[in-house]
Amino acid sequence: MRTDEIRETFLRYFEQRGHLRVASASLVPSPDDTSTLLTVAGMQPFKPYFEGREEPPKRRLASCQRTFRTVDIDVVGTTKRHLTFFEMLGNFSFGDYFKAESMRYGWELSLEGFGFDPELIWVTVFAGDEELGLGPDTEAIEIWREIGVPEERIVRLGRSENFWQGGESGPCGPCSEMYIDRGSEFGPDDERPGDDTDRFLEYWNHVFTQYLLHADGSISELPQRNIDTGLGLERMAVIQQGVDSVFDTDGFAPLIELAEELSGAEYGSEERVTRAMRILADHSRGAVNLIADGVVPSNEDRGYVLRRIMRRAIQQGRALGLEPPYLGRFAALAIELMSGAYPHLASEYGTVLRWVGQEEESFGRTLDRGTELLERIVADAKRSSTSWIDAEDAFRLHDTYGFPYDLTRELLAEQGLAVDDEGFEALMEQQRERARVGSGAQRDDRHAAVISFVSEAPETTFVGYEELRAQTSVAAAEPLGDDGELLVKLEESPFYAEGGGQVADSGVVEWDGARARVEDVYRVGDDQAVRLATGGGQPAAGERVTATVDHEARHATMRNHTATHLLHAALRERLGTHVRQAGSAVRPDKLRFDFTHGAPLSDEELRAVEDRVNDWVKASRPTRALQMERAEAEAMGAMALFGEKYGDWVRVVEVEEVSRELCGGTHVANTAEVGIFAIVSEGSSAANVRRIEALTGPAAIDHYRRQSDELTEAGALLGSPRDAVGAARRGAELIAERARAAVGERGRFTLAISGGHSPWPMFERLTAEAEVPLAQTELFQVDERVAPEGDPDRNWTHAEASLPLDRFRAAHPMPVTEPDLDAAATQYEALLPDRLDLVHLGLGPDGHAASLVPGDAVCEVTDRLVAMTAGEYQGRRRMTLTYPALAAARQIVWLVLGEKARDALARLREGDPSIPGGRVERERALVLTDRAAVGESG
Repeated sequence: MRTDEIRETFLRYFEQRGHLRVASASLVPSPDDTSTLLTVAGMQPFKPYFEGREEPPKRRLASCQRTFRTVDIDVVGTTKRHLTFFEMLGNFSFGDYFKAESMRYGWELSLEGFGFDPELIWVTVFAGDEELGLGPDTEAIEIWREIGVPEERIVRLGRSENFWQGGESGPCGPCSEMYIDRGSEFGPDDERPGDDTDRFLEYWNHVFTQYLLHADGSISELPQRNIDTGLGLERMAVIQQGVDSVFDTDGFAPLIELAEELSGAEYGSEERVTRAMRILADHSRGAVNLIADGVVPSNEDRGYVLRRIMRRAIQQGRALGLEPPYLGRFAALAIELMSGAYPHLASEYGTVLRWVGQEEESFGRTLDRGTELLERIVADAKRSSTSWIDAEDAFRLHDTYGFPYDLTRELLAEQGLAVDDEGFEALMEQQRERARVGSGAQRDDRHAAVISFVSEAPETTFVGYEELRAQTSVAAAEPLGDDGELLVKLEESPFYAEGGGQVADSGVVEWDGARARVEDVYRVGDDQAVRLATGGGQPAAGERVTATVDHEARHATMRNHTATHLLHAALRERLGTHVRQAGSAVRPDKLRFDFTHGAPLSDEELRAVEDRVNDWVKASRPTRALQMERAEAEAMGAMALFGEKYGDWVRVVEVEEVSRELCGGTHVANTAEVGIFAIVSEGSSAANVRRIEALTGPAAIDHYRRQSDELTEAGALLGSPRDAVGAARRGAELIAERARAAVGERGRFTLAISGGHSPWPMFERLTAEAEVPLAQTELFQVDERVAPEGDPDRNWTHAEASLPLDRFRAAHPMPVTEPDLDAAATQYEALLPDRLDLVHLGLGPDGHAASLVPGDAVCEVTDRLVAMTAGEYQGRRRMTLTYPALAAARQIVWLVLGEKARDALARLREGDPSIPGGRVERERALVLTDRAAVGESG
């Protein structure tokens, strides 16, 4: 049987026996399942049914679930059966049939569907556990006997092998596994199931969820007994196709053949070749499915898992001698092999190849640099006549340069060297601890109380799509803590509960002359609870109340939510269909939208996206919400958003001729209600994830008014309040003139940049505007806040990655821990060259440029100037202008200071009474300095 036939045989068998066939869920679990980063088991999407929190669409289900397990990443390639990505067939019963039916189904399908010889089937059962207070599963043993399995092929195993539990407490139960005896060529006759050998291959596990494990270790019967089974598709393919390993089956063999074709090496010829080809096959399948489900490469969570397997595959391709780029060919073939069963892979073809190609290109540079550094470490070790290298060196390669640790170990072994694994792991744990501390994530102590409260009362009917005011009754009420807050359930609620990125409604609940403010609305599945700040009396269960939504805040939120859909559509239209939502926050005051994209948006792209959204706003496009089956929504092209959970019946929000998205949020009836749309910021949220913040309606109008005022102010600083842009152009010409003069005089243009995390964009822009070749430029990065090696914010990392090393030098003064500005200035002067043509000072944590200073003998004042505009000044209204055009104007002021600037700065340092000093007057001091420059230069 081919893989597709096995899958269909299983699902059709159970469909004929009253099971509803359910499509595979995403590899990204639903938002309410935080137990794992990825879907790791066939039963995981059905946890709400097992736990009784939700009603299943039918008591009997069957599925083929795509799963991904990270625990075996390092093992993949070294064995014949371990995989990261695999498919799990399963049949499920929620309070319907139990052990006898499940085991008989397994036996019948094994014989009649898969054609197994009954004499080769072995089974295992739970042998009991003293700690749990449970004896052997005699019920399962007796059923197997009745089916016809002889006693000698019923193997009893302990709790670790044949008892399932999802955690320290919760639903649990014994299980029974089915094995096939593959014959003496795979192992001796004394081997048995459970020995973890190749002779007996487990292919089906029946889990009998019948107990509840309590926190104290005690156990009790569940009111509803469930069945959860898992049959590994790839393992069944090994058996059906009579091959030696999963990598020889039809799901993997074409990928192995591609590796042979591209490398000229033969699979199985030597261990390293076999391992490399297996890793390429498994990891390309896993990467394709992760990307198609919305995951992008990053250094956090799921994105880190994806990046890790992609980089392992890239490195193994290099080890085989493949000529880059090659990973895209494996990804394309994986899509071809799997898209018959999973059509969405084909529809995401372009997106998958984009991310694969981008990661291969960027990691190729990392491999080149890391290999060079590792060669130096090896050479030093050999000169020192040692057989090992320090864990710190391996950790630096991993942490700073992204060089895989297993690759470091492998390459060192080839040189007869080792590395301290325990030391490396200790350093990794220190890093994880820093990340945990830095994340500040805290579990809401109220979470369990809210869930318990909601589950004990009738479900609330949400009427907030149609009404903002409801006459209703309190279904339940309960004090929440000691601060006078109350948790209530309303029979009908107009309040939107936070979800899908949209914040919860605010408003009031009134009763019998009293009123309480709505502080929050908690979403629990399709239900909700409202948190009230009562400040006095409290409504009792059964009491009639009036619930009113804050109309102004709701309408502002609706504007921003509809604008979010328009923004999503505009980004996909401009940048490509690889753009997918990766998070959002829709509030009354603004919207924030995170999306997958691998590069900053240019000014031109931002302008085009903003204009496109405003075009749709001006076009007065109708917006409507439709209820339909999910299959129908998908056929219409409606987008399901990243990480959201959807049932079989969904709500589609359609902006006519613009977009269709599955969405439960609230929206305006017409795009014209958005009023105006303004992007106020664009930046990085995570690796390969960008973030846009935007305003609509009155907030956007206020934003444009502020910009106009600041442009007028910039013009005044430049001596031309009515033509700030013209003055800026003249200043840009001065920059270019200075650069060209420096090249003509000395053959080079030297620029120093202080502050900010990425000097490269400023450097690139200046040299391009001046038409100065990069080969005739020098860039120096200086900062008194030098980050330690390995820190992701290490200031020179970005420039080093963007600019060839032969054209880059960095000055790295020691961190200044005391405000000894004279000592810091001396350090700068000693480290920098004799002549700087231009100094760029990044003054402030927001990353905006503050000034450009002529470089002649200015080193001694650089650090003092940074200090003058730091600290308290950051919290006040900044003279550092925050929009690109205005920042450029500010830079030009400093550029043209000349001798007047040095005089003014000298007087500032010396405390000249004509220039106010001290922390409170810093802003005035800088303004006076600016005006002095304008007075001289015009």
